[in-house]
Amino acid sequence: MISAIRNTMLAMNIDPEVVDEYMSRAAEPEFYSNNDPKLTAALNSTALQSAFIVGRTVNDSEGIIKYDDTMGQIVSRYLVNYSKNYKDGFVPAEEMIKALAEFTGKPVYKYRAFEIVVSLDLDIYTAVRRLIVPAGITFFCLHELLQRVFDWRNCHLHDFNVLDEKGRNSVARIVACTDDLEYGGEAALERDLRLSAYFPKYNHIIYMYDMGDNWEHNIELVRVMEDYGEDSPYLLEAIGQTPPEDVGGVPGFIEFREIMLDPKHPDHAKTKEWARYWPPELSEWEARPKIIHL
Repeated sequence: MISAIRNTMLAMNIDPEVVDEYMSRAAEPEFYSNNDPKLTAALNSTALQSAFIVGRTVNDSEGIIKYDDTMGQIVSRYLVNYSKNYKDGFVPAEEMIKALAEFTGKPVYKYRAFEIVVSLDLDIYTAVRRLIVPAGITFFCLHELLQRVFDWRNCHLHDFNVLDEKGRNSVARIVACTDDLEYGGEAALERDLRLSAYFPKYNHIIYMYDMGDNWEHNIELVRVMEDYGEDSPYLLEAIGQTPPEDVGGVPGFIEFREIMLDPKHPDHAKTKEWARYWPPELSEWEARPKIIHL
């Protein structure tokens, strides 16, 4: 339990000195018998929530759960304590960070981070997302992050290709699961491989999503920050609306967008019904700089 607390705090990019000070002053765990039905119900609910997080660590091709004692960093991002009054709700991770700052009197965050620009060329314009990410982010989490900021639905296959210094040839291919290793020659699994394994030695990675529509996202390293002092991943800038899923790649998106922007087009009503709530422009909230919690 103590090891899991330490590892989870480190996985949240908390300064190791802050973690050490907290752990050195923390009491040993104590265990009690529980006879409170309300507490039992609350614990069962928490366990059920946690089960969904555990499920994300299952290797789909093998059905094996990999042990990971840092999953608390995900669970602790959920809003809690709002069943009776929403105003009473809080996010445990955020309260923990505040408490650590007050407890130690030190800046809580201190870690190596990368500023990256991710661009998706759609011919008629380019959708761009400028981000700050921990240098130690795994490619699995980077995939999750790109799905979020480009508003994809994680419905299709994907991979990463690290390009050489000239941005021409692939020096490494990174895939999601062992089944993907059978295709396209040598590759590595994304779950335990970190971005710092390639950045800043290389500065250009291609993230391909949906091998049918071929959405090619160009990831470029902008700068390295050795002692970054804020939470991340952080969206610095978002430009350009992204396509809906299964629109038919760039040519299909161009045709789709023309129809959506022309109420008089004979296919407008049918296309709009298919697209549901897809808007042609980013909303103010989508474009706003913000923390992206995975």
